[in-house]
Amino acid sequence: MFDLRYHVASLAAVFLALIIGILVGVGITRGGFVSSAERRVLNDQIQEAKDQRDAARQRVSALEQQEQGALDYVEATYPALMADRLRDKKIVLVSVGSMDPGVRSSVIQTLRDANAPYPVRIRAIKVPVDDVSLDALMKGHPALAQYLGTDKLPELGQALAEELVGGGRTPLWDALASQLVEERLGGNHPTADGVVVARSAKAQKDGTARFLHGFYTGLAAAGTPAVGVEVSGATASAIPAFERAALSTVDSIETTPGRLALALLLAGGQQGHYGVEPTATDGILPFVSAQAATGG
Repeated sequence: MFDLRYHVASLAAVFLALIIGILVGVGITRGGFVSSAERRVLNDQIQEAKDQRDAARQRVSALEQQEQGALDYVEATYPALMADRLRDKKIVLVSVGSMDPGVRSSVIQTLRDANAPYPVRIRAIKVPVDDVSLDALMKGHPALAQYLGTDKLPELGQALAEELVGGGRTPLWDALASQLVEERLGGNHPTADGVVVARSAKAQKDGTARFLHGFYTGLAAAGTPAVGVEVSGATASAIPAFERAALSTVDSIETTPGRLALALLLAGGQQGHYGVEPTATDGILPFVSAQAATGG
């Protein structure tokens, strides 16, 4: 897809150069010491700036038309592209902080449109984490002693991510739920086919930041598609934190392209960072593969 941000910035720079050139030219002329040759050079420079401005305008207009055409195509083909894309896939949805209603509804709609069931597990994690309280809960469980101490917060986060995706026995989640879990829907079975993570809380610091980086890294390394998401206009974007942990990302998931991008990634599409915000360095959508034909 196309990125108009660079072209708009270029157009602004051309306008600025044109204005400066005119002002300088006027100043020199009023000073009374500009020669005919210098005036011709100045006029040529101003004309060149005008030509660049006009060319930039035309380029931006062409790109806007192409991008709108691509978005129109996505809207028109969305039902066909989504049909059965995630059939029977078991997806986990987790939020750092309270679950944003817009994120919840957009993810559930994505799954519905792609013929996937309701998320098998939904969790919301309380932040900031209280490592002292977490340690107190784990001290009664010898098998969890390896995660004691503030220096073990990244490992704790990673292990919790592995349990969340893997399902089955979840000793860490069971032991720490009273301190760590704000919302819990769905049981610990089955193993997930993919995971969607969002963050409604502001960026965290110190131990909580290390814990979350471990958690995000654990999701990314769990062996199933893992995607960090957010809706448009997020006040404190989590996309950079997701990127640092090697998660794929999608912004603006309340939009049709956003939901399609999420479904493509959960189906095993090309990892990357998609959407319409500056963080979407890989375009609006991953490569759209053809759906395998089904028949009876």
